[in-house]
Amino acid sequence: MTTPGEEVTLYREPGAGGAPLFWGPGFALTGALLELVAGGPVHTIAWVLVGLTLLVVLSLWVYSRRRFLSVRLTPTHLWQGRESLAVSRIAEVDDVGSPIGVPVLGGGWSAPRKYEELPLRLDDGSVVLAWARDGVALREALRGVVAGT
Repeated sequence: MTTPGEEVTLYREPGAGGAPLFWGPGFALTGALLELVAGGPVHTIAWVLVGLTLLVVLSLWVYSRRRFLSVRLTPTHLWQGRESLAVSRIAEVDDVGSPIGVPVLGGGWSAPRKYEELPLRLDDGSVVLAWARDGVALREALRGVVAGT
């Protein structure tokens, strides 16, 4: 359900989930439990510091992935990372070639690793490169939106 003024999201990739936030504390807990089982001294303060340090580092990693690798499509805009493209500017989704040096949406030199590239022709004839983990699903969603405009 959307609130007034909020657009319906037709396609979304968050960039990263929250599971990596449990890796650091899980590693620290495992280390402390192994020390306890081994019968030696348990370095509780050290393991708490290790868990907190890893939690902070992984929080920054998740935050940056969510900010720079998220994909969102609404009836009016396509967001790729921090960059937004009006859907009304997209002229063609299918059978668009990807020339060398084509600008990448989201501000990178190339599509992120492990992401599928999706060339889009704009209303001025230029080509830009969109990207998504599931390129087929994004293409289908874009087809529906572009056909509706």
